Amino acid sequence: MSNTPPRDPARFGASTRLVHAGRDPSAQHGFVNTPIYRGSTVLFPTYDDLQHRRGRYDYGTSGTPTTDSLTSAWSELAGAAGTVLTPSGLAALTVALMAVVSAGDHLLVSDSAYRPTRIFCDGVLKRFGVAVEYYDPLIGAGIADLMRDTTKAVLVEAPGSQSFEMQDVPAIAEIVHARGAAVIMDNTWATPLLFPPHARGVDIAVEAGTKYLSGGSDLLLGLTSANATYWPALHRTFEHFAMCPGPEDVFLALRGLRTMALRLREHGAQGLAMAQWLQARPEVACVLHPALPDDPGHAIWKRDFSGASGLFGVILKPVPERAVAAMLDGLELFGMGFSWGGFESLVIPFDCTKYRTATRWNPGGPALRFHIGLEDLSDLQADLDAGFARLRAAV
Repeated sequence: MSNTPPRDPARFGASTRLVHAGRDPSAQHGFVNTPIYRGSTVLFPTYDDLQHRRGRYDYGTSGTPTTDSLTSAWSELAGAAGTVLTPSGLAALTVALMAVVSAGDHLLVSDSAYRPTRIFCDGVLKRFGVAVEYYDPLIGAGIADLMRDTTKAVLVEAPGSQSFEMQDVPAIAEIVHARGAAVIMDNTWATPLLFPPHARGVDIAVEAGTKYLSGGSDLLLGLTSANATYWPALHRTFEHFAMCPGPEDVFLALRGLRTMALRLREHGAQGLAMAQWLQARPEVACVLHPALPDDPGHAIWKRDFSGASGLFGVILKPVPERAVAAMLDGLELFGMGFSWGGFESLVIPFDCTKYRTATRWNPGGPALRFHIGLEDLSDLQADLDAGFARLRAAV
């Protein structure tokens, strides 16, 4: 194999590009991976070079060969003009929003958005004079009725955080672009492997690399990519904040990138199989998974997505809280934690009632969010079967 990267990576499939993107062994003395570059100070050979900032790097916040490897690989994968890295997924969202909105602007946010995003919008953007309005995630082209002359961006998330509504992103993008505004998307659930954001009309796409890019539940990272129109503003905003992730986390993300397609494929298959198994359970009222044929968002998912990840929701038939606690407390293989995307299976209870403002959350029973990991599916099902037995006994 050559030590130089492929000349035309676009002609290869996604899995091939994941293996080769962002790597240049010839620049690393033949070693396969770009090493970890730690540093703040960059030295210049001459006074003239210093005065004119000649050189690829001038300070640690402007990037390193390690960060360049990941940003170039991610831009290639997402079909973006450029990508910046941040210390978390939430930080990636804040940089995206701050790149577009200013005091006096109007921002539309899906009512199903990641709750920390709402907290930032209500706690910081409103304080700085941005008018934030939440909308029904199922609005589609009806977003036109909410657009104002001051609307600068619409934030979408598909499927919705916890509640898993599917948004018609292309329809929303067509309306938003006609009004001269930007579409910002949290694409963490699908990653660019399953939903190519910029090809679907998204101007700025946000991913929590903490999830499937990591795959190991051992790092915090955010990635924000932009098309050619919005890349200058995004890059400029990133430079103003200098919100840089740690070099070890970037290196781990690069390592996770190489196997992400394989892991995501397995998470998706395991997740769908588990969703189908749960649908048949007498304790379950419904399963919130867009890849299921009877899911309300299935048609949009089938049209716009090439697969599903391992994250979905379940609505139980009405039972007291003590029954849910009995079910979850005795699980052996499912951990209870707020992240997902790693190799391990997770479950958390959730309730959107307190913070939804544009829509009403009334599922009719307790809600659980599952992330299906890479364990044997039969073992996971046996663990849940025992949990359901505890739930029934506690009713």
